[in-house]
Amino acid sequence: MIPGEIRTRSVPLDLNADRERLSLVVVNAGDRAIQIGSHLHFPDANPALRFDREACQGFRLDVPAGTSVRLEPGVSRTVELVALGGRRYVPGLQIEDLSKEPRTGERVPRTVVPFGTPGVEVPEPERASGTTMRVGEVDAHDGDPAEVVPTEVLPGDQDATEDTEEQQP
Repeated sequence: MIPGEIRTRSVPLDLNADRERLSLVVVNAGDRAIQIGSHLHFPDANPALRFDREACQGFRLDVPAGTSVRLEPGVSRTVELVALGGRRYVPGLQIEDLSKEPRTGERVPRTVVPFGTPGVEVPEPERASGTTMRVGEVDAHDGDPAEVVPTEVLPGDQDATEDTEEQQP
């Protein structure tokens, strides 16, 4: 074999040959294009898509891995689905917990949990105290720009020239 060489079969490869298939009409009722990836559990696709979610439980798109199907707004399209393997249960991708909730075909919105662990009170961080700094001839405190008076080094200012000459090696 030569490095980088690709060897292919003369016979085409039939993807998902022994799997159950289903054709389904899907309508994008939203106002934006929606893409559905190859391995998404199809009933849990975007809620703006209108189709029979009950009929396609345990199915995904019948497209090669890593590809997707794009549905433009207001357009209907017939998609081919293929059965998932095993128990056809994908707990990591499903929005609803099938073991506790009856399937109605509609998604139920859930409240968003703020940062942190639910039920654990987190104290408000303390604000750092201001520091005093010297700018020009006036002492100023952080956060009080009215007191900051910048100084300018004017040409011929003897004190500023002497300071800079001392710092040079």
